Amino acid sequence: MNIALTLLMIAVAWRVVCLRYQRARIALLGRHLANFQLERHMETLTQGYTRAIHEEAETRQIQVLETFAQTERTVATQIRSLADSMQKESEQAASMGTLPFCLPYAELFLPSVTRDFRKLLHIHAAGLGHVVDNEAGWDMKTRAYHLSAELYLFQHSCHWFCKSRSVADARLALRHQVKHQKVLESVSAATRSAYLRWQQEARSSAP
Repeated sequence: MNIALTLLMIAVAWRVVCLRYQRARIALLGRHLANFQLERHMETLTQGYTRAIHEEAETRQIQVLETFAQTERTVATQIRSLADSMQKESEQAASMGTLPFCLPYAELFLPSVTRDFRKLLHIHAAGLGHVVDNEAGWDMKTRAYHLSAELYLFQHSCHWFCKSRSVADARLALRHQVKHQKVLESVSAATRSAYLRWQQEARSSAP
């Protein structure tokens, strides 16, 4: 009975620490996002792309996609500005754990399992800019497909930073009915290769 009570108390204490840690992360990112309207613009794009796909006539699909040009550029600009804004934070504050679960303050005692969220945001900013500018010369539907994936991956990274990788995976599957691996396969090759390099980056010392 005493063992069970002790384990319960440990579990409750651990949960409290995790929630406090995650609230701090949410508040940190929220302070930077407050200057932008990313969530609203991204919702407009993802819903709009879905609507365009369901249009029967290809000409109508293209017409719908063309209406989002300004919103796409706004999103790309704001994510670039967010990445620049986050540079004001310390490496310690911007660290995020690579383990599936939340490990509070891993950046202090186990930096090898953390990565720099600031660098990840710059990868997203570059990837969005690459797709929005259509440097690969895709047709409009292919471009919209890749841009949707870029947006999904960006959302995933924000949820990962604020909560954990497993929570980010679950939210991606729930909100967009797609797995993280599929999203990663669907972004531009430039984003995917930079993202994978970021994942493999080793950190051996505390910030």
